[in-house]
Amino acid sequence: MTETIIHLENINPIEFFGVNNGKLDILKKKFPLLKILSRGTQIKLSGAPEEIETAREKINQIIKYIERNGHVSSNYFEQILGGEQVVNGFNAKDDNEILVYGPNAHVVRARTANQKKLVELAGENDIVFAVGPAGTGKTYTAVAIAVRALKNKAVRKIILTRPAVEAGESLGFLPGDLKEKIDPYLRPLYDALDDMIPADKLNYYMATRVIEIAPLAYMRGRTLDNSFIILDEAQNATDLQLKMFLTRIGASAKAIITGDLTQIDLPQNQRSGLAKAVRLLRHIHGIGHLELNEEDVVRHRLVKAIIKAYEKDKDHETLHAHKTEH
Repeated sequence: MTETIIHLENINPIEFFGVNNGKLDILKKKFPLLKILSRGTQIKLSGAPEEIETAREKINQIIKYIERNGHVSSNYFEQILGGEQVVNGFNAKDDNEILVYGPNAHVVRARTANQKKLVELAGENDIVFAVGPAGTGKTYTAVAIAVRALKNKAVRKIILTRPAVEAGESLGFLPGDLKEKIDPYLRPLYDALDDMIPADKLNYYMATRVIEIAPLAYMRGRTLDNSFIILDEAQNATDLQLKMFLTRIGASAKAIITGDLTQIDLPQNQRSGLAKAVRLLRHIHGIGHLELNEEDVVRHRLVKAIIKAYEKDKDHETLHAHKTEH
């Protein structure tokens, strides 16, 4: 049996060990054949030499990451231990896919094949339609692309907009002024920005209208130039609203339109304009199109198991109904 000690000299040990040693427990589970002890700013490893060498390599990768970023999430801690290589504190495999470095060393990157495709399409086209189910990261990735463009000074401002269709006639019954009534329907856009821009800088951008979040109706009559514009929840825009939005785009602007055709909240007497817009504009050069699917859903690891359980139950019910009919 061999022993070795690793020193955590340049980082906060709590960042490595985690609250109540949560991350240390992850390390122990990853290397069950090793005896791992934490003592202040030291980690003592005891076991077979080859196991110790593997653990030491992973631990040093995590230390480098924390040295550069000041923090490592439990999720990324586990990813590094699972085999993802880190160079200079970042995942080497995905380094070129990082979109934004957010507050507290939060790294925003395209995580699925279609999210990466969305990044590519946004670079190659001035307008992109990204259509797919909830949870596929369409909006989040689109906001990250826009924030990156702003940071790189490719655009002067970001405009994020949504149809406030959920409010409908009930808007007047909500408390507060118009902004307070509308903001809940725009909250997902604020949440995405919070992950990508420090609070003080985001407040400055909002105050100076470098970043603007507004209902779709507010776009009427404007010309949006030198901007990155995102229309979210576009399935809740009518044909006329979508045409209005698309014709607002100026010569030096880019736009991403996201939507989910399975979740249309418009009144029954109104039709969504998204499917028609995708069909009419599919073959125009400079307009990109992307369809995301269930494989792009990035949620807690149990979500896929939950979805499979429900699908299995649905298949069972369908089979039972079919047998009953016959």
